[in-house]
Amino acid sequence: MSGQKTVTPSAESLAASLTAAKTRGLPPVHLWNPPFCGDLDMRIARDGTWFYQGTPIGRPGLVKLFASILKREAGKFYLVTPVEKVGITVDDAPFVAVDFEAKGSGQDQILTFETNVGDKAVAGSDLPIRVVRDAETGEPSPYILIRADLEALIDRKSFYRLVDLGVHFDDWFGVWSKGTFFRIIPSRELP
Repeated sequence: MSGQKTVTPSAESLAASLTAAKTRGLPPVHLWNPPFCGDLDMRIARDGTWFYQGTPIGRPGLVKLFASILKREAGKFYLVTPVEKVGITVDDAPFVAVDFEAKGSGQDQILTFETNVGDKAVAGSDLPIRVVRDAETGEPSPYILIRADLEALIDRKSFYRLVDLGVHFDDWFGVWSKGTFFRIIPSRELP
């Protein structure tokens, strides 16, 4: 026996571990590499609702706390503290971009997105916008990278506002932010 304490993951133990390690800003999850403790019955729905054991988490502060320790490795999602790493299920993207602000115009335009958990991200070459179209319906699903391989699905109202800012460039319809053009749809496919 190694003498190492066996940890049974729970939402409560994660919250307690994070509170003990609390720092200013986002925790340095990229520096934490604790052992994998198993999967937790936690799920993030496509609309951004967090569930624990099948029940929606109704405390926004707790959702923000968990969101701050979210990490993606090899396509899987984990909640990570200095002492625990547990797997969770994410239906689509872990965050939802619920609003954005546009400043400037043309190539000088700057788009700043806000997520359902209060994160802000300025779209640019380091935090790109991408649009995936459903192969059967052609329906777009737009995303923005928020941080470290974690994306937000851009909600419908924000996407419609984004399309209103769209321009044609190099045979594509899309938007500019921080000097980078983000493609939405080929120009030839628009009526």
